[in-house]
Amino acid sequence: MKPDCLILRFGELTLKGKNRKRFERSVIAQIRKILGAFPDLRYIPEFGRVYVELGGAPYEEASAALQRVFGLASFSPAYHAAMEVEAIKETALRLMRHLPKQPATFKVTVRRVNKSFPLDSQQMNYAVGGYVLEGMPGLKVDVRQPETELRVEIREDQVLLYAEVIECAGGFPAGTSGKALLMLSGGIDSPVAGWLGMRKGLTLEAVHFHSYPYTSERAKDKVLELAHQLAGYTDSIRLHLVPFTDVQTSIHRFYKDNLLVTLIRRAMYRIAEGIAEREGLSALLTGESLGQVASQTLPSLNAIGRVVSLPILQPLMMMDKQEIIRIAERIGTFPISILPYEDCCSLFLPPSPSTNPNLNMVERLEGSMDFLPDLIRKAVEQTETIEIVHGQLNKVPDPHFF
Repeated sequence: MKPDCLILRFGELTLKGKNRKRFERSVIAQIRKILGAFPDLRYIPEFGRVYVELGGAPYEEASAALQRVFGLASFSPAYHAAMEVEAIKETALRLMRHLPKQPATFKVTVRRVNKSFPLDSQQMNYAVGGYVLEGMPGLKVDVRQPETELRVEIREDQVLLYAEVIECAGGFPAGTSGKALLMLSGGIDSPVAGWLGMRKGLTLEAVHFHSYPYTSERAKDKVLELAHQLAGYTDSIRLHLVPFTDVQTSIHRFYKDNLLVTLIRRAMYRIAEGIAEREGLSALLTGESLGQVASQTLPSLNAIGRVVSLPILQPLMMMDKQEIIRIAERIGTFPISILPYEDCCSLFLPPSPSTNPNLNMVERLEGSMDFLPDLIRKAVEQTETIEIVHGQLNKVPDPHFF
């Protein structure tokens, strides 16, 4: 039994007051785009939801695509029935028999918009529920906490029935909250931070630091795969690949003690801010989680973050590792992130990195590194940019080269 309609529900964007319609138009445009391969769909928008008449389009493909749309909270596969009591009862029984998982308990909720329909909502609850119980003897009614709620909408010109609610990405439509630069490593955390940023409506570009030959081509390929996975949730992602070897090795030659991680992270932030400002991006987005490693204690975050003037967005800050892993598994980045190819953040680590760096001492050390400003400028200039569009890689010509 294949559904012939989808009921799409918006999430928190419905609370946007005067801006709500702008957000709704944006998410509907994205839904139309992602379902563009099915030209016969018919869209019927209402407050807080959209009805999509499938017109013969394959439900499975449409369902998989919709689950990646930001701004869409959930949807339900629905079934039309004739505006007759017997037809509604028969459709309800077929629907319940074809659920992916057979429930032990259920309830019926009827919403009657068409007041000319002969039975009221309560009468239809009893009629439909009784008919389903007769056709499925092992099923029981539970009006308080049913495993399945069978909903019947008797509208002005049609009847719709549905029982499944499929969760989607939620959040805000892509591109409605500005643009930011994601600092994308090869680990578990930063791709999740990027996904959460996109979920809140950010348009993302990403930056990755590689230190060839200390880091391998496989490590860079791993980051490309992560960017591909994130690009599946939006139109495209521009990935900026920073040659970091000279910066990292020069700092390491000058200083090898417990503040090395702080110094290297500050250099990364400076480079990232330079790229963000050049590309017209308004914030940096990172995957820090408070207390997870030495560079993510409160004193370390303070010493590192002070080096830039752009806002630093850190959506994982108060999450524990298991929460982060659960999201990584859900969005498909986890199996890529655990591939055994390390990035430059794991290079040249001192035996005991400082968890409480002295900012004055850090700034004095940097003031003694006459080579550092020029190396940072060159790293920004020599950055390679790749645009990832629906699984394709396109090297972006450097506008500063000509």
